[in-house]
Amino acid sequence: MMGWFVLLVAALAFGGWFLFRRTRHVACTIDLESTPQEFHAHVELDGVLVNEGDEVLVHGAPSRIALGEKRTMAATATVQQASWPRRVLVRVLGTSGITELYEVGFEG
Repeated sequence: MMGWFVLLVAALAFGGWFLFRRTRHVACTIDLESTPQEFHAHVELDGVLVNEGDEVLVHGAPSRIALGEKRTMAATATVQQASWPRRVLVRVLGTSGITELYEVGFEG
C-alpha cells in the first residue's frame, strides 16, 4: 500500500514541476514596418532568452499600422518560461512534427 502512495506523491510532484512556469515582466522594443520593400513585426526582449515552450505576451503593441509606415517603439512584455520537463517535451514533439512539412506529392 505504501508503494502506491509514493508513486502518487512522485506523480504529483512531477506534474507540478511540469506545469510550473516562471513569469517575468521585461522591457522590449517593437519594430514594425509596412512598406512595399518590407513587411515585418519584430520584438527584442531586454535581458531574457526565449526557449522552447516559453510564451511571450507583448503589451501596448498596435494592432495595425498604415501602408508605407515604419514604427519603432518601447513597450513591456510578459514572458512565461517553461519548466525543464515541458521544454524537453516541446523540443521532442516539435522535431517529430516538422516532418509533416516535408511531405511532397507529385501527380503525373
